[in-house]
Amino acid sequence: MNERSIRAIIILFLLLFVIFLSLAGRCFYLQYVRSGHYVDLCIERYRGRLVKTPQRGVILDSRGRVLAASNRVRTIFAEPRVIKDAVNTSVELNQIVKMRATDIIKLLRESRNPGFVRIKVDASEAQCTAARKIYGVGVQSDWQRSYPTGHLAAHVVGFTSGDNRGLSGIELKYDKELSGSSGQKVFLADAFRRPIQMRPQSSELSDGVGIILTIDSAIQQFARSALFEQYSSYEAESAIAIVASAKTGAILAMVSLPEFNPDDVGSAEADMLRNCAVGVQYEPGSVLKPIVVAIALDSGLVSRHEKIFCEDGDYRGRGFGRIGEYSDHRYGDLTVREIIIKSSNIGMAKIGQRLGKDKLYEGLRHFGFGQKVDVDLPGEAEGQLRRVGDWTGYSITRIPFGQEISVTSLQLVRAFCVLASGGRAVHPYLVKAVVDSRGELVKQRESLPDVGYIVKPEVAKWIVNECLVGVVNERDNGGTGWRAKLDKWQVFGKTGTAQLAKKDGRGYEENAYVASFIAGAPAEDPEVVVLVSVNKPNRSLGMGYTGGRVASPVAAKILEKTLTYLRVPESSI
Repeated sequence: MNERSIRAIIILFLLLFVIFLSLAGRCFYLQYVRSGHYVDLCIERYRGRLVKTPQRGVILDSRGRVLAASNRVRTIFAEPRVIKDAVNTSVELNQIVKMRATDIIKLLRESRNPGFVRIKVDASEAQCTAARKIYGVGVQSDWQRSYPTGHLAAHVVGFTSGDNRGLSGIELKYDKELSGSSGQKVFLADAFRRPIQMRPQSSELSDGVGIILTIDSAIQQFARSALFEQYSSYEAESAIAIVASAKTGAILAMVSLPEFNPDDVGSAEADMLRNCAVGVQYEPGSVLKPIVVAIALDSGLVSRHEKIFCEDGDYRGRGFGRIGEYSDHRYGDLTVREIIIKSSNIGMAKIGQRLGKDKLYEGLRHFGFGQKVDVDLPGEAEGQLRRVGDWTGYSITRIPFGQEISVTSLQLVRAFCVLASGGRAVHPYLVKAVVDSRGELVKQRESLPDVGYIVKPEVAKWIVNECLVGVVNERDNGGTGWRAKLDKWQVFGKTGTAQLAKKDGRGYEENAYVASFIAGAPAEDPEVVVLVSVNKPNRSLGMGYTGGRVASPVAAKILEKTLTYLRVPESSI
């Protein structure tokens, strides 16, 4: 053997030795260093989990009527990877679920998930019992959300996704509480995922809590029915109705049109899903006037009995331009009460000048404008009340009659509840209580103490019983809310007809108005406050577009039915 061959043999043995050492090192690494990882991987591969999905909590109205609930739904499924004869299995399933065998074969063969394919959702108990006898077929039990009242309170209740997550309304705001927490059991399984040994339960199942709202379905129906009729008749773009307890702020009804069916959200257009009552802000127009007058009276800068000259309908001045009256009315000397009843823009502009920027701004902030009401719903707008430093020369004369300020319907309801409750601070709310899955009380809204006044009680009562009652009763004196007058109860209220501002903030849209009316009753001891707002009624129909013409009749219908339903004693005045 020559030297060359010996060298080749040595090199070969050295390579084999290196390879052997490498293999030995790799074995040592896998056996000792990474052993824990691969043991866990192996166990995980043969570990199964039986996940128990919690029942999503129920949503109830104030009288216990179900607005949203979750019910058990059985789903028959198949596991394509363990089914050897798809044709035979399909024929067997065909007899049970009444589907064509060809459709079942297609599902089995084209499923992207080899471990699961749905065959029939919402199967009967008999179908499930028969299906369980087929190899490779199983039954899965899950929760399905349903909304028994359909459209009725859709924007308040909201809706969920396919996997039961809240996407809007109370469903979204209280998603975590309603969802509960899943429970699971861990078991060892064979290659066919059949359980071999159960292990102790690793987590406890906890069903979601129940939410009890202040909404009363009967009052909600009163409001929806009356509003929908007017909304349709006037071919309006949108409309809002809110009914609140005057003293507590509890929201008894909240309607937003257009609406949707939470059981069929997929067919709804985007504008149907928007809750206009909380998410839309607009210039309020004349409905703001009683609030500004209350601020002025409370500050002592205006007297109830003095007369203010209203310039015969043409008020001009350096820095604030020209101000006229609606429909070119010409008013001379008017008392504060007459300014509200006749809805004089010039009278309000002069009251604003008396107040000054700082007092007007602070007063409106105290009434809650420019800040969210925080009423337990997502997507709430905060309105716009600019800081005094951003006001123009026009602002002090325009804001008092509802221009250069944006509000939400909820903010207006809160402000009128303050007047109706004698000047006391009122905080509107929607959630009355939270209960657990056994019906035990978890949380209840506590009554707030009668402290904190926005304006003096005598000021608030005078505004309600003298000024706002006059708006409804004194048709011959210019009262624009006469269509809301009731025989059994004394109604108080204020109309508003606000032209819609352009989106760029420069001027107003032509023939585009928000017709509003805020009312309450009985005036001597207010029980409820009702707001009705109709956005862009079709003027070309020739039926009118003002708050008095479009909105006040709706408020009257809602008030009459609500007061009758609540058995409120008839007015004594």
